[in-house]
Amino acid sequence: MLKYALKRIIKLIPVLLAITLLVFTLMYLTPGDPALAKLTSQGGTVTPELLAEERHAMGLDRPFFVRYVDWVLNILKGDLGTSYSDDQPVASKLMKALSRTLALAAASTLFSVVIAIPIGVYTAIRKDSLFDNIVRILTFTGNAMPNFLIALLLMFLFCIKIKAFPVVATTNLKGMFLPTLALSIPMISKFARQTRADVMSQLSEEYVIGMHARGIKERTILFKNVLHNALGSIITIVSLQVRVLIGGSVVTEMIFRWPGIGNMMMTSITARDYPVVQGAVLILSTLQVLVNLVTDLSYYIIDKRISLE
Repeated sequence: MLKYALKRIIKLIPVLLAITLLVFTLMYLTPGDPALAKLTSQGGTVTPELLAEERHAMGLDRPFFVRYVDWVLNILKGDLGTSYSDDQPVASKLMKALSRTLALAAASTLFSVVIAIPIGVYTAIRKDSLFDNIVRILTFTGNAMPNFLIALLLMFLFCIKIKAFPVVATTNLKGMFLPTLALSIPMISKFARQTRADVMSQLSEEYVIGMHARGIKERTILFKNVLHNALGSIITIVSLQVRVLIGGSVVTEMIFRWPGIGNMMMTSITARDYPVVQGAVLILSTLQVLVNLVTDLSYYIIDKRISLE
């Protein structure tokens, strides 16, 4: 497994290089002058001489490939550059924001799995019961609603009407609750529906009928065999949602003002702070490919019949 993981990581190097070139090119072609945006935000009159001096200080007057090669070489040293907005190291800013985004993603995923899998298993066993029909309606609704609408409804209910939570999320557990819930509702819906479908599919297999005939307990069949065999599909949808959370929680972070990497990236785009945007995209892309690797290894761990090659 270690050999396979190392081979996969080595193969990721060209992909990450391509991502760096793409991101750097897009930032280079983006309209607007970061030097002008920085000077304008500081106030005062921006003269052509002052603008040229600032562009030189920021390295914006150098050729495209020289700037790109320097950026990649600095990345290999662990240096993602300096923020145009506050002259702070990009790496330290992004690591702080990334830790909050990962905390939000981890809390949402854990909460969703703990709630959704038992619901999915129970509704599969009690197919077409009243509880199953209610859950199917709720999960269909939760799956159809976009995250931004859920976030706004939760904010309206809990922050404005009930006033149980602050409008601007703090970084403690109380401030983390509403963003986590907003991200979890669609995930719970997806996980519960997928678990229900997978468990129902396994319950109709011949090995389950044979185990019932041999007098094996229902609980043993369900949790030791049926749920284990359904884990492959469940892991697939969980990994897909984790990848969506890592890169797609921008809107939720902005609505609740959660100081994560998505919120920072959108703020940096507005401020023309391209080093922060480039570093954020690179980090998020790396996390995406690492999640893919962990997912593939998980398949092998739960089912030894699967070949890593």
